[in-house]
Amino acid sequence: MVILHSGNLAKRGGPCYIGTIMKLKLVLNEDVITTDLSGSAKNEVIAELLDILVSAGKVTDRETALKDLLLREEKMSTGMQFGVAIPHAKTTAVKELVACIGISRKGVAFDSLDGKPSRIFIMTLSSVERTGPHVQFLAEISKILKSSASREAILAAASAADIMKILGL
Repeated sequence: MVILHSGNLAKRGGPCYIGTIMKLKLVLNEDVITTDLSGSAKNEVIAELLDILVSAGKVTDRETALKDLLLREEKMSTGMQFGVAIPHAKTTAVKELVACIGISRKGVAFDSLDGKPSRIFIMTLSSVERTGPHVQFLAEISKILKSSASREAILAAASAADIMKILGL
């Protein structure tokens, strides 16, 4: 289990926990986190998350990135379980791994594995030229979101700053 609160890192210790926090810090900041997604359908949420990355200057071509995200979603839904969805794609619209976090207070049908609405969304885009960072980031974020305590804390967050604190960033 990955402990999210930085105060617990010292208690748990170990490079696994610290390494995860350090890698997340490279791609996440308050500019790419929202606690107020308004979309009520899968494609709306994907577009809204993408707009966060575009506004933060992380995506060079919105239309290409959107097309790649929707094509990936057609192959297999990125709705996981426990209210989590991780829309992701490889695209030419980014040069390196970028990510954002969004929270939907009402939940969105996302064709999830457990059939329940998704409320926590982690979007990642990575360059078509690089495989490692994309897979590694998805594995790390999945470890964090496995914990019900972590998910509950993220859902209770009132701001992007709160989520950064929960993640220990």
